Amino acid sequence: METTIWVLGIVVFLALAFDFINGFHDTANAIATSVSTRALTPRRAIILAAVMNFVGAMMFTGVAKTIGGSVTDPTKLDNGIEVVIVTLIAAIIWNLVTWWFGIPSSSSHALIGALAGAVLVGAGSDKVKWTGFIDIVGGLLLSPLIAFAIGYIVMMILKYVFAKRSPHNVNKGFRTVQIFTAALQAFTHGTNDAQKAMGIITFALVAAKVQDHLEVPLWVKISAATAMALGTSVGGWKIIKTMGTKIFKIEPINGFAADLSAASVIFSATLLHLPVSTTHAITSAILGVGSAKRFSAVKWGLAGRIIITWFITIPITGALAGLLYWIIF
Repeated sequence: METTIWVLGIVVFLALAFDFINGFHDTANAIATSVSTRALTPRRAIILAAVMNFVGAMMFTGVAKTIGGSVTDPTKLDNGIEVVIVTLIAAIIWNLVTWWFGIPSSSSHALIGALAGAVLVGAGSDKVKWTGFIDIVGGLLLSPLIAFAIGYIVMMILKYVFAKRSPHNVNKGFRTVQIFTAALQAFTHGTNDAQKAMGIITFALVAAKVQDHLEVPLWVKISAATAMALGTSVGGWKIIKTMGTKIFKIEPINGFAADLSAASVIFSATLLHLPVSTTHAITSAILGVGSAKRFSAVKWGLAGRIIITWFITIPITGALAGLLYWIIF
């Protein structure tokens, strides 16, 4: 029993470390546009994002249950704790690598890919719930396309509505409104992303037979929400720079359209209990908004690099987790 507690302690530490890294890795999702348009100072933007991430994380648990039981059944794994450990290590490594190079990759892709790879090597292909895995991957791949389309449509509507208004006055007004859309974006980030750590901790608790259900304990919710908020407060400046300035020159009206579009996609996914990539959603929304503004204004070379990273994350983290399992256990 004492050994189990120690091992669970390692799992909780790694899960909260993943959540913390996810927080600073994905800070850009909520505040890149508002910082780049000077709607908020970096300090105020990060404080706002941290608070709203915490609030969002405390309010929902549906995504956590999906993470905890849709890729595999923790009650049917004899080595569930080991699987969770290598899953988290692989996801953390990938998050740090992509953060270092300033590439807005997906923490969700990293976690799902690593979990599937760890189960495949550690327990066999028959222990992977392929239907659940494919459903999750489908949602992860479909959500960016929806965010792109919504961003494009919202921006086209705004262009039509404000076509005869002074650009200076329009942007001045939207610079104020952006504060609220940044808060909304941070809130929705918390409702979806923080639940992934909650789900993986709950998975470990079930695998260790500490509990027999996928309901998230209150202490897990508070711990994950706090880790996410603390990570957000650190900030991910390299990714903020990529998303806020390198895709295309964002003005307040563009930032408003991108934030609103991404937040609507993320929150809809949360209500459907689907884990999506907040990175994918906001990046795709920015691309959609930029395309509506002027197709040539978007730096498609950089966008291509980001998209390639999206597609390689799941196989790379899956292979890394499988390799780590083979080496460690």
